[in-house]
Amino acid sequence: MSVAMRPYQNLKAKLAGLWTSSANTQHGGTILAIAVAIAAGSIGIAEAAVNAQGLQPVVRGDVLARLIPDPPPLRPVTRERVVWEGADLDGDGQPDIANPTGHAPREVDAYGQGRFHASRDGGAREHEGVDYVATPGQTVEAPISGYVSKVGFAYPDDQTLRYVEIDNPALHLTARVLYVDPQVAVGDTVAIGHPIGLAHSLQRRYRGITDHVHLEIAEGGRKVDAETLIAQRTVTDQLAAE
Repeated sequence: MSVAMRPYQNLKAKLAGLWTSSANTQHGGTILAIAVAIAAGSIGIAEAAVNAQGLQPVVRGDVLARLIPDPPPLRPVTRERVVWEGADLDGDGQPDIANPTGHAPREVDAYGQGRFHASRDGGAREHEGVDYVATPGQTVEAPISGYVSKVGFAYPDDQTLRYVEIDNPALHLTARVLYVDPQVAVGDTVAIGHPIGLAHSLQRRYRGITDHVHLEIAEGGRKVDAETLIAQRTVTDQLAAE
């Protein structure tokens, strides 16, 4: 017999004894009724205790499971970034123009704006290229595929600011990139996106200007707006969920 069942069995034995003794007394019926009520109540408590001991682990686990909420769903972590897509001029599905620095065109500063045909010299002339923001020392990439046709100086009176010119006879394109320290030589073949040099600081000549490289694109000898050939797009990258 288990320890938990012993009080229950003892109460049942006492109840049987009360039943027998009450039969020999004058007020046996009353005593019996009271005794039975007390004993029955005690037996009920004992049985409840026994049952509770047996059910306790089950009830506790069930209650615990209900109290602990399900973990919230993982939230995806995303990151937005800007990419620059060049035009496909020959229909082969690949871009034929590229942003040389990967940054946006220069906005208005003390020296004007870097957009195509922006005013220069008080309106006396127009800007013939697009200035793409650059960090001095960063890699500058070839805006088109072709061969290096010229390496020269941006200004006759400045031996520090240079340019690289690339020709692509198949597409009738010429690209000139100014304010770059060249890492290619005349005659080199370059692919679009291939490094051609490092961006040079403009602060010595134009103090306070936004550093940039100047890109000129000519198609069949006619200057065209590089921004019409290089489009900005925002993409969203999916990172690890948190």
